[in-house]
Amino acid sequence: MYRKIEDFMDALVIKNPGQVEFHQAVREVIDSIWSYIQDNPQYLHANILDRIVEPERVVMFRVPWVDDKGNINVNKGYRVEFNSAIGPYKGGLRFHSSVNLGILKFLGFEQIFKNSLTTLPIGGGKGGSDFDPKGKTDREVMSFCQSFMTELQRHIGPYTDVPAGDIGVGGREIGYMFGQYKRLRNEFTGVLTGKGLNWGGSLIRPEATGYGAVYFAEEMLNVKGDSIKGKTVAVSGSGNVAQFATEKVNQLGGKVVSLSDSSGTIYDPDGIKDEKFEFIMDLKNNKRGRIKEYADKYNVEYLEHKRPWAIKCDVAIPCATQNELSKNDAEDLVKNGCKCVVEGANMPTEPDAVEIFLEKNVLFGPGKAANAGGVAVSGLEMSQNSMFTSWSREEVDQKLHNIMKSIHSTCIEFGKEGENINYVKGANIGGFIKVADSMLDQGVV
Repeated sequence: MYRKIEDFMDALVIKNPGQVEFHQAVREVIDSIWSYIQDNPQYLHANILDRIVEPERVVMFRVPWVDDKGNINVNKGYRVEFNSAIGPYKGGLRFHSSVNLGILKFLGFEQIFKNSLTTLPIGGGKGGSDFDPKGKTDREVMSFCQSFMTELQRHIGPYTDVPAGDIGVGGREIGYMFGQYKRLRNEFTGVLTGKGLNWGGSLIRPEATGYGAVYFAEEMLNVKGDSIKGKTVAVSGSGNVAQFATEKVNQLGGKVVSLSDSSGTIYDPDGIKDEKFEFIMDLKNNKRGRIKEYADKYNVEYLEHKRPWAIKCDVAIPCATQNELSKNDAEDLVKNGCKCVVEGANMPTEPDAVEIFLEKNVLFGPGKAANAGGVAVSGLEMSQNSMFTSWSREEVDQKLHNIMKSIHSTCIEFGKEGENINYVKGANIGGFIKVADSMLDQGVV
């Protein structure tokens, strides 16, 4: 039995060497739930902690594919099936050169609690490959996706494991993988989410993570008698999540003044809306261009190789990647009057930065709560597939909004500390209880 947190973490690091992102994700959860577990010894007696940090299954495989020049390439493929206590494994596939087992275990571990918070019956998983679709032709991407799914199809299914998209995996990639799954298994099932609308996809799925993050921010501000309306919002990233977070902020009367990519940040004090927003959508989704082209076209400031956190704002929504907001960035945001930080990406805020936000009573919405909108609508897509039906845009959006409100309520229930709400604590305890109790019910498996 572990006497203190450090004992547990030391043992985890020894068992999982070099997986720093995974260590970070576990530490964040354990810090929040440690006291709760001490007060509820049934979890200690059943050794839930050691069990919940160990994936039920990890699949690793090679992915050989042929490029347009006839060269044979080999990438690594992964699927981490982390926890199925409350439902089939559910989590995205990430195609990016940075992908490794440690990153996928961090993402899969986070996914357990995120999925639990949605109130939907889905477990946690994650997968992907170190293949990078950037710069590849459609035929090359198809060749890779078909090879990847040839192996992955052995391990997934609509009642076993239902992957979705993530960084580097959009509608194109999901389509190629679904086609290969259908070809090999001779069945049309909801084995992937993020599908095209013509063949089983859900309305609002592309928008869901960005919309959900803004809905969550609105709920946080409402508790303080405030709202998004009239607020200046800094957003990082310019992909799917950032785009639709921007759209929803605009709809709710806020003003988004920044977007970014790996090369730098644009700062537009007049707001990225209307024609400017449409330009971003076309630039990133069709032309696959760089964010600097916006700065050139509209003659706004371009911050080369910088992130947007030194920009004066009321609300910050990091939507790019993990650990993109440092301690120094947090200090800049606090100094510039930021009232609310909501994680649109997975774990974009470094632990030292989170501490600053909590110390300064800045409203901080952790990713497992704030960006759960994507997986929530993926779960709704699974429901529609199971019922062979399709809901309207308004129906799905309302269900998404209600789920984000429910997640926020859970965070308040378990995170209230005097006059303040520790959303990190609330999300972690709220997500943990449902999974841990289910594990107790199902025995030592």
